[in-house]
Amino acid sequence: MTYPVLAFLISLFISLLLVRYQHLHSKFSGDHQSGPQKFHSHQVSRIGGVSIFLALVIPLVLRRLIDPEFNGILPLLLIASLPVIGIGLLEDITKNIGVKVRLLFTALGALLFGFLFDAWITKLDVPLIDQLLLINLISIAFTCFAIAGVANAYNIIDGFNGLASMVGIIALFAIGWVGFQVNDSHVIGLSLLMIGAIAGFFVWNYPRGLIFLGDGGAYFIGFYIAALSVYIVAKNPTVSPWFALLVNAYPITETLFTIWRRSVHQGKNPGLPDAAHFHSLIYRRVVRWARADDTQSNQNTYVRNAKTSPYLWVLSSLGVFPALVFWNNTLLLEVFSILYCALYIWLYSRVVKFKSFKIPPPKQLKNK
Repeated sequence: MTYPVLAFLISLFISLLLVRYQHLHSKFSGDHQSGPQKFHSHQVSRIGGVSIFLALVIPLVLRRLIDPEFNGILPLLLIASLPVIGIGLLEDITKNIGVKVRLLFTALGALLFGFLFDAWITKLDVPLIDQLLLINLISIAFTCFAIAGVANAYNIIDGFNGLASMVGIIALFAIGWVGFQVNDSHVIGLSLLMIGAIAGFFVWNYPRGLIFLGDGGAYFIGFYIAALSVYIVAKNPTVSPWFALLVNAYPITETLFTIWRRSVHQGKNPGLPDAAHFHSLIYRRVVRWARADDTQSNQNTYVRNAKTSPYLWVLSSLGVFPALVFWNNTLLLEVFSILYCALYIWLYSRVVKFKSFKIPPPKQLKNK
């Protein structure tokens, strides 16, 4: 546990420095407040991914200094992630990198990961698809598509303080636990290390939102979790490939539903931002309704923001828990995956139809 704790402390300290000296870099790293998906009330630095990345790199350097013969797999994973966090940070600074370019670089990182680890998606336990995945080119393309898709999914759900980071921690706990079940020390170590790195950032991100993940951080967390999900299935045949899907059920379902909602239902470009994500609806309809004394003050905006994420943490856990329990049972994982999608759609429709209202102020109540 030494290195996960060290990763936590490093991430905690670097995030603190980024917050403390925000005035020196906010011109480049500050988040725009305009846009349908924005809910914060002031400019905040969006380069929190730097602290998470360095929280993995610094312990690795120290480990190599202490033991020059150390030959873990973390260096290879970090090398594969360089195109991902690199293009994400470039977007955080310039704010003009298109979605397609970001996805292309993320797919490049997935391709590097696959070749460096010889870890590809070669089966889904679905007969016809499994036959196609036996073709190397299709397996490689599908692996890059899946990892890039999950990385982008974590960026999509990164809409409120602590949302994407805690969803990532929950998924990593499940992956680490299954790694323990199959006695895979690499998976256990990488999961715990990333949990420590994210947790250090989380202290400053939730509840007050003093620093944001940004595209760099969200893409990096999503890529790391997706790569680890593919790795544990590829290297441990007893782990069902549906475990990798269900442990990331919330971000994947959110992304697929968003693509359908924008392109098919609304006839819009699925790459454009909007305010109709599930987390946005929870904020606008459920949380604002629950706070009857709601105003537009900065304090209430901060409170509503902080109270939104726990709803989605629970929603994410509803997919992770069965993945955690039935990690080696494909049939049950397939059933729970279908049930999760149905639950998500039902909840989304209920929230859309939910009519929030304002409770009259005390004076009006007394006059009645």
